[in-house]
Amino acid sequence: MNRTQRAKRTVAGFTLLELLVVLVILGLLASLVGPQVLRHVGSSKTQTAALQIQELGAALDLYRLEVGNYPTTQQGLESLISEPSGVSNWNGPYLTKKVVRQDPWGNDYLYRSPGEHGVYDLYTLGADGREGGDDENSDVSNWQ
Repeated sequence: MNRTQRAKRTVAGFTLLELLVVLVILGLLASLVGPQVLRHVGSSKTQTAALQIQELGAALDLYRLEVGNYPTTQQGLESLISEPSGVSNWNGPYLTKKVVRQDPWGNDYLYRSPGEHGVYDLYTLGADGREGGDDENSDVSNWQ
């Protein structure tokens, strides 16, 4: 190849200006889409907590059918995975994973039997860990 043929050969690629334009466009898209996605993360955690409470409620109902009553507050949800003392007809574990999960915010579910709102109360206090609240901070329970 001679010198003129090598000079005619062009190198394919992007210029610095083209790369900067693409980065600016990606930044604008992220600033528009990011808040929308983060808003849905909080509501999905609340929905997950509600589904987990339903799963624990089904396990508690199965426990009651076999043992004859719901676990006491002192026995707690641990009685769904390991046999409490003084209980006959226990045929568990009643949870498939053999572990009592925490709520989506990393807190233990609260269980009270007998409950104030029903035979038992099963609930979580939401992201803030305090009673009441709105959105992600709202309580999720088996009686609402």
